[in-house]
This record gives sequence, structure tokens and C-alpha cells, in this order.
Amino acid sequence: MDLVLALEVVSRSDAGTVRSHNEDAIYLNPACGLAILADGMGGYNAGEVASGMVTTQLGGELEKLLTRQAPSLPDRPAMLATEIARVNHAVYQAAQSQAQYAGMGTTLVMAVFHDNAMTVAHIGDSRLYRLRGEAFQQITRDHSLLQEQIDSGLLTPQQARLSQNKNLVTRAVGVDPQVEPEIHEHATLPGDIYLFCSDGLNDMVEDEEIGMALRMLAANLELAATQLVQMANDNGGRDNVSVILVRIKHAYPAAGKAGGWWAKLLAWFK
Repeated sequence: MDLVLALEVVSRSDAGTVRSHNEDAIYLNPACGLAILADGMGGYNAGEVASGMVTTQLGGELEKLLTRQAPSLPDRPAMLATEIARVNHAVYQAAQSQAQYAGMGTTLVMAVFHDNAMTVAHIGDSRLYRLRGEAFQQITRDHSLLQEQIDSGLLTPQQARLSQNKNLVTRAVGVDPQVEPEIHEHATLPGDIYLFCSDGLNDMVEDEEIGMALRMLAANLELAATQLVQMANDNGGRDNVSVILVRIKHAYPAAGKAGGWWAKLLAWFK
């Protein structure tokens, strides 16, 4: 199955109502099943440089790998880990060698869609959500001080909404010589809608409201993406806000798997 036919992909990115420039970056290649979102951090334009480096370099290298001969399913997590380590080193070296980029880094959330599944990697607090039927849930778990406080029982999720420490991440690309991405495989189903977003969305809009907007506008992803950004800005727009929406339109089995049962049936009549 051609991934371009199986996936509907749209994106939006906005500086918000407070900040003068946008440090988020997005990279999409539906033909490769590739979606990448990064939320940069650092003084001046350093965050923009970090997120741009990560999306461009990671996207470019993964495109080359995915358009050659697609790796077998078990290789994908290792492939993502290797390429993320490479781009982490590049951002870290740039930050160390150029004073204007000192301390820069970026979050990352990304997925490779393949064989009726997706391999997801993330670092930091940019998120991936899934709408399946009426059920809307967060798939990734933030790498943040706030999440650690929730996990340890120091804060309830309700108290966390009021915390002043929302933007303190415990992992980021390019801040340290090495970083450990969290990588998982998830099965996908036709009709699923996946939302990748920077924290400029979920800091401004409650998950329940995000889910409600997606359910109401599921038939029009372009409008849904525009509405999500508008909701964040209407609620204050204190940060850059970026979203990627991916709808699974059809099954997309790996080459050679489609029609296997039909081939077996025909063999009985030969």
C-alpha cells in the first residue's frame, strides 16, 4: 500500500500571541511515513537553530534510509536511536563551539508509520495523542520535572495544571553529549487520528478540550489543525504552538503481506 494513499497528513505552526519568533520546527514526508516535530529552547535564535537542525538532519537521513530498502520491523527502533544520537551530537557540538548557541536544545516527538504500525520516539515534553473512535488519549509520557512530581505523588494532575514548572524538561536533544530517546511501537487502525504537538498547545488548552475539538472536526483535518492553534492563541498563546495531524485512511501492510490469504486460496485451484 502506498503510504501517500493510506495517510492524510496536515500541519500548522504559529509563533503565538506573545513571542516574536517561532522556535518550533516540523518535518513531514508522507511517502516515507515520516512525521517529526521539535520545540527549540535557548537564548536569541538558538532554539530555532536547534529545532531546525534536528528536523532537517534527522528527516533527511531517515528519508535516505527509508527510501532505500525499508528495514525489517525490529530494526526501526535501533535505526531511530542511532540517528537521534547522531543529531544530538551535532547540536551539542554546535552549542559547545559557538557562543551564541550555548545551552541550546530541543524537544522531539516523531513517528515512522509502517506495516499497519508506527514507531514513535520522543524526548522532552512535546506530545503524541491518539483519537480512536471516541477515545482520546496521550500516548507519550513527558520527560519533565512536573511529570516526575506527578509520578512520585508530590502533585496531583489537577495541581500540576497550576504549576509554574511546566517547561522544565528532564531530557532534551543537544543539551548533553548523550540523550536517551523513549521509543515504542504501536499498532494503528484505519480511522485513527494522531496529534503531534508542542507544549504551546497542551499548556494552553486542556486535553479534554483538545479531544473534543478533534472529535467535532475529525472530518476536516485542515480545519481541525487551524482550530487547535486558534484555541491555544485564544487562551493566551504564551508559547509557539505547532501541530501535526495524521489520519489512517486505509490499512498499509508491508510489501508482500497484502493479499497473502488470497494467494493461498488461489493455490488450492492450481
